[in-house]
Amino acid sequence: MKATGRKRQASQAEVEPEEASRRTRSKATEEANHYKRRTRSTDQSTSSAPVNKTSSPQAPPGSKKKIVKKGIARPVKKSAKSSITTSSAQNAKAATETDPRRASAFSEVAILNGANHDHDEASNKDDEEEDSPDRPSYWLMKAEPDSRIEKGKDVKFSIDDLKKAVEPEAWDGVRNAAARNNMRSMLKGDMAFFYHSNCKIPGIVGTMEIIREHSLDESAFDKEHPYYDEKSTRDRPKWCVVHVEYRRKFNDIVTLKELQRFARPGGVLENMQTLKMSRLSVSKVSKKEWDFIHTLTNTDLDGTPTP
Repeated sequence: MKATGRKRQASQAEVEPEEASRRTRSKATEEANHYKRRTRSTDQSTSSAPVNKTSSPQAPPGSKKKIVKKGIARPVKKSAKSSITTSSAQNAKAATETDPRRASAFSEVAILNGANHDHDEASNKDDEEEDSPDRPSYWLMKAEPDSRIEKGKDVKFSIDDLKKAVEPEAWDGVRNAAARNNMRSMLKGDMAFFYHSNCKIPGIVGTMEIIREHSLDESAFDKEHPYYDEKSTRDRPKWCVVHVEYRRKFNDIVTLKELQRFARPGGVLENMQTLKMSRLSVSKVSKKEWDFIHTLTNTDLDGTPTP
């Protein structure tokens, strides 16, 4: 009996591990089948929904952030000037269609706009001619016609003195950096107004020509000269001269007061350098200023006296 009981216990011990293994495999299979069913259901619901490839993520409620849509062309933004012009043209067209009496008014505006456009083109053309390397530059150079003694020497120099010169005259004694720089910019063939300054009636009295370009001003090294400058040495010279020749003397002086009359806002001489920088002894003159000043004299540009 004891032996039979031991056999029964042994059989039960062998069956229990097999049963446990079978139950484990069954549970694993059930879990795998459940996962497959769930995955298949998710795929079907996803594939049934429509796909919008151009849609963009929605901004969260209350957000002001601008979302850029890819693949969508942005419209070209017109400039304000273009919009105003287009709008004005449309308004003009509508107004003339509804009220023919206003057609003439819009025509006058168009004419004025065209005139302004022509004026701008003419101004640009003048600027281009002014900068042309083939044209001479124009200047104004001041000298004192009345006697004034400095260091025992008379520093006066008038247009009549220049006319008497038998060779090109060195324009020396300039001791202003801006005036010196203007002289350094002068080229042979440039023209200049001769201006009488520091006298009873200052003004433009004639013209002269630049014959020789800038070179050292020897008077700056001469201790006896009225315009000696101890800071200017031959190793480090500061000042220069140009050589000029007389060309013509005007029948009538163009006085400073007359020049100033045309230098008011909007005047042709409004930007003339010598009127803005009155202490500058050598200044620039534009082609327009040069031509206009000749109209104020009784001498034509070629030197012929006007009747």
